[in-house]
Amino acid sequence: MVVKRYKKNPILEPKAIHSWEAHAVFNGCPIEKGNKTYLIYRALSLPHYHSLANTRMMVSDIGITAPSDDGIDFHDRKRFIIPEHSWEKYGCEDPRVTKLNNKYYIFYTALSTYPFTADGIKVGLAISKDLKTIEEKHLITPFNAKAMSLFSEKINNKLWTILTVNTDRPPAKICLASFNKEEELWDENYWKRWYDEYEKYSLPLQHNPRDHIEIGAPPLKTKYGWLLIYSYIRNYFTPNRLFGVEAALLDLKDPFKVIAQTKAPFLVPEEYYEKMGYIPNIVFPSGALLKNNQIYLYYGAADTTCCLAFIDLPILMKKLLKKEKPVKFERATKKPLIIPNPKHPWESKATLNPGAIYLAGKVHLIYRAMSKDNTSVFGYANSKDGIHLDHRSPEPAYVPREHFEQKLIPGGNSGCEDPRLTKIDDKIYMCYTAFNGRNPPRVALTWITEKDFLAKKWNWSKPVLISAPNIDDKDACIFPEKLAGKYFIIHRSGEDIDSALVPSLDFENTHWLEEYRWIAPRKGWWDSQKVGISAPPIKTDKGWILLYHGVSEDKIYRLGAILLDLKDPLKIIARTDNPLFEPETKYEKKGIVDNVVFPCGAVAIRDKIYIYYGGADQVIGVATIPIKKLLNIFESCKC
Repeated sequence: MVVKRYKKNPILEPKAIHSWEAHAVFNGCPIEKGNKTYLIYRALSLPHYHSLANTRMMVSDIGITAPSDDGIDFHDRKRFIIPEHSWEKYGCEDPRVTKLNNKYYIFYTALSTYPFTADGIKVGLAISKDLKTIEEKHLITPFNAKAMSLFSEKINNKLWTILTVNTDRPPAKICLASFNKEEELWDENYWKRWYDEYEKYSLPLQHNPRDHIEIGAPPLKTKYGWLLIYSYIRNYFTPNRLFGVEAALLDLKDPFKVIAQTKAPFLVPEEYYEKMGYIPNIVFPSGALLKNNQIYLYYGAADTTCCLAFIDLPILMKKLLKKEKPVKFERATKKPLIIPNPKHPWESKATLNPGAIYLAGKVHLIYRAMSKDNTSVFGYANSKDGIHLDHRSPEPAYVPREHFEQKLIPGGNSGCEDPRLTKIDDKIYMCYTAFNGRNPPRVALTWITEKDFLAKKWNWSKPVLISAPNIDDKDACIFPEKLAGKYFIIHRSGEDIDSALVPSLDFENTHWLEEYRWIAPRKGWWDSQKVGISAPPIKTDKGWILLYHGVSEDKIYRLGAILLDLKDPLKIIARTDNPLFEPETKYEKKGIVDNVVFPCGAVAIRDKIYIYYGGADQVIGVATIPIKKLLNIFESCKC
């Protein structure tokens, strides 16, 4: 895990006895003086009458704490920068402070119009020599901008700043500016010339034009480059916008050169203090310190409090600078392994989502098959090498038998879907999705003896429903080994992967599966919308490998993996950052449901894992990955 929140967050909260900071204190930026750390932060007042606005309003000042010994515990706050000039008369916000040449340069957002307009939101600068008094103030930008910061060292004998341009008149750009001398920082003519071609000075950090971006913490100098931690807001112009924190690495001698950047946020609103507040669901990086290979990241939470998180610099750099070719599952054949057979009405429309098990030197597949009237049954096939079929049954191996899986709406989807197989003792258990077309799909369970299975004598036990009624529940399997004397069943009754422990697999005398929300989607990632298991876990000497599918806003199904602890499989050791498999071929991108790879079966044969998957909900494919390579991926993705 790259980032860990401080357990005692928030580190700074509003104080009711100070009206100037009684509503909110947030977006703090630290600065070191000797062996002490000060925190400079935005303070939002209670509503009061403002004579210039001729109305009651909340006003932002900039506060400062007493020096802290550890950069965590801050006390004794006071007002430090207050609105004085016409260009800041309605508030001073979001300070960024840098020490250079024995001076403290504090850039902040200055508000000069009310109601607030883009033209009245600019960058101001306060300079202090002792963090006690302000020696001078200047208006910096004659245009809309925010979040400016000074680099902590000269680069090529010049002063360098970084700022967000057109923050309130998007699209915003993160830009660089360099100066020969301090006075140029507030030279209006310099900035007018610069703004005429500001895009020339911008950094290419946006993943998507629908997103918004803003400078976060002042750049940190590391041996790898200048580390820029910034705010990245996905889908900014929609109700579903997501505030996240990302990072980029800039060249030490040429900051315009982006060496690397993250592809997804490493911090999003999750904790209560980030989800509830003056403006909910915000994490906003505002300052950072580097101490012994650990970054102290200070951020605003819900525009209400100051919080702290810790980032392991070597792990972050390893992720950013990873140069090796991504390891992924490779397709074992150029064409699908199984396609619909028009000669067999029960599998004439689609063959997809196979469960798999390795027995007696063969891979055995139980796959979902659909007829033209959208009834799903299970077919059977096997393979000695795991890649080429040796046998495919002309008759179904399993058909709907109970009321909960038999068609109630003519022509509608119904039947048995997405089987997953687990061998326990001499029985093979099959979890599958049962659907009658009217009620929500539910998890059903049946079993067959290993002897009958190998003999293709389909004497399946009477199926039973094991998930709760009136809840959509899918993607289920039984863990291959007991956990604390109980059976561990994995399923999905929402957007998460759920876990449940049951004393018996005889569900006639037990309750429905519990919904313990175990593995969640990751906001802003490739698996941001929902996740579900692919196949029963595979045991290795490093842990249990759990393959899972994830879906993002683009509605593409991709495959990832999670490493579970050997002794306590509920404990997650690592989770892959990037997808291991995604739709690429025509038969995966176009079908009944486009852009889907959906494995339900996986087996380990010698040194490889073989996955069997549905492509675009219409055909079946097979892909492989060396186990050693997959385990190596987990080394850089530990939680």
